[in-house]
Amino acid sequence: MASASARCSYGSMALLHSESRSKYFKADFFGLRYHVKRDSSKCIICPNSTSTYPLKGFCRRVTALPDFGDFFWEKAPTPILDMVDSPIHLKNLSLKELKQLANEIRSEISFIMSRRCIPFKASLAVVELTVAIHHVFHAPMDKILWDVGEQTYAHKILTGRRSLMHTVKQKDGLSGFTSRAESEYDAFGAAHGCNSVSAGLGMAVSRDINGKKNCIVTVISNWTTMAGQVYEAMSNAGYLDSNMVVILNDSRHSLHPKPDEGPKMTINALSSTLSKLQSSKSFRKFREAAKGVTKRIGKRMHELAAKVDEYARGMIGPLGATLFEELGLYYIGPVDGHNIDDLICVLNEVASLDSTGPVLIHVITEDEKESEDIYKSKKTPEEQGTLKSNLLTSYPKSIGSSFSRTYNDCLVEALVAEAEKDKKIVVVHAGMGTDPSLQLFQTMFPERFFDVGMAEQHAVTFAAGLACGGLKPFCIIPSTFLQRAFDQVIQDVDLQKVPVRFAISSAGLVGSDGPTQCGAFDVTFMACLPNMIVMAPSNGDELIDMVVTAACIEDRPVCFRYPRGAVVGISGPLYRATPLEIGKGEVVVEGKDVAILGYGSMIPNCLKAQFLLAGIGVHVTVANARFCKPLKCSFLAFLSRKTAGHACSIQVIPSNL
Repeated sequence: MASASARCSYGSMALLHSESRSKYFKADFFGLRYHVKRDSSKCIICPNSTSTYPLKGFCRRVTALPDFGDFFWEKAPTPILDMVDSPIHLKNLSLKELKQLANEIRSEISFIMSRRCIPFKASLAVVELTVAIHHVFHAPMDKILWDVGEQTYAHKILTGRRSLMHTVKQKDGLSGFTSRAESEYDAFGAAHGCNSVSAGLGMAVSRDINGKKNCIVTVISNWTTMAGQVYEAMSNAGYLDSNMVVILNDSRHSLHPKPDEGPKMTINALSSTLSKLQSSKSFRKFREAAKGVTKRIGKRMHELAAKVDEYARGMIGPLGATLFEELGLYYIGPVDGHNIDDLICVLNEVASLDSTGPVLIHVITEDEKESEDIYKSKKTPEEQGTLKSNLLTSYPKSIGSSFSRTYNDCLVEALVAEAEKDKKIVVVHAGMGTDPSLQLFQTMFPERFFDVGMAEQHAVTFAAGLACGGLKPFCIIPSTFLQRAFDQVIQDVDLQKVPVRFAISSAGLVGSDGPTQCGAFDVTFMACLPNMIVMAPSNGDELIDMVVTAACIEDRPVCFRYPRGAVVGISGPLYRATPLEIGKGEVVVEGKDVAILGYGSMIPNCLKAQFLLAGIGVHVTVANARFCKPLKCSFLAFLSRKTAGHACSIQVIPSNL
């Protein structure tokens, strides 16, 4: 083993460890270990996600971190994918070519999205499933609906949008979700999740009424199975008995919340054979014939035989199979979501049946499924046990992480400080996975942290129950998702004056996530409630003050909204929060000519306006409302007097709008 140091282009030293004849060697950058591939003209550097060094600490010791463009990435060749411009080009591909196509798509997604630091593991998990769906069904005549936008990158690539994938979540670029305005292959918009079964059922009934024969396929995620709308739609689908295919993509997260404490579901030869048998045309015809015989014998015998059939198949299926049967869906599974042979076999059988009713195909996938072409090297057994082969997938975790202090950071640190003083403070979180900042609270107070998943209605009423039990719940929900729980906010919280504290995250415009994730409406729909206190901080210090203020309010509900992204105006860890006087704003800058009343994160823009107007001789008073409701009339009267009788221009503008 030899070692050498090298001067990098961005002005930092790298320590290289190399075996003299090895094609690969290791490099340390700022204490982070990388695997470097030799090339005649360059080095290809692959980050190792298993590094345990604290990035923020090292960030303070160096003058500059490497830009993403300083790294060279090899793009794997994609000969099959290069010939595919639409789903029709998949029809004549052999199974071997389809498998190669899936691997090329996975490599393509990793190459493009890792440069953008956009999460894409969910799309990697469904590559084979996406290829199989487009190979068997005939989009856009057959309608394919997706529940979660993050799973649709392979779908976008196969439906003529490959050349634009680098524009995902950019201005005038591709949407991060499915969009009917973007492509005829996007049958329905997917953004908030849990809507595809309902929309698909509506399309199936419409097809039946119009006398058409096309297929309806909906792909739902196990994350969205925590939302009640999914089961409402399944129950109605079982009652209406319209032909449709529901594919449950089970990555074994929400269905198995504690995988380390119990055995995971496995896909073996027996389960694969049973899935093919369940979906086969001959087996379905046999079942229909048996049903006809029992109907002739009598109603009671028919019902008994149906129950025996249902529970017998439930015994050979996984846990939860009987639930879907009770809802009226014919269950098939589990199926290996990365075995194209099995997927195509099952989907072909289901698609070939004339009358099936609603069918649920349970597909097991792995979020960590990786491309064979992304990183190939000769590793020792020790390295194989510690390194992930798909290093590009984990790149955003190691280098692409943001070092800026965010509003979420301020919120969680304030909650931790209050929770240390008050054992009644608990946190309820609803959304797609736990925000990294919240993991601090979860680690310190695991028994007081509740992540309910994509179940906002439940989160609100659950928090109301906690408050009625004497606790002080902080319910953290993104603005756009709080819309789904507005009825619960009214009926279960506000009208009963239950002291639930709503921390409304991602308020205002969210840029790259598009209009479906925009948090533009919470100021209006929360301020119209009779008992709700509505606040918004102008900086990080005020957010901490509002956490303390909310913790002190015990006779009515309160909410405060804050934007996504880096925080402004933070005094540091020694800042001492103080409760705010309800309804009272503050004067930031005094002037005599006109007053501008700002709200939330619009205060910095108000100060910019004040500075520009001062240049032309107009002296402006800038006031921070802090409260949208209530707002004391005495404060407004004070601002009017400060302008010496001149007109008072009041602008209460929602944050980030």
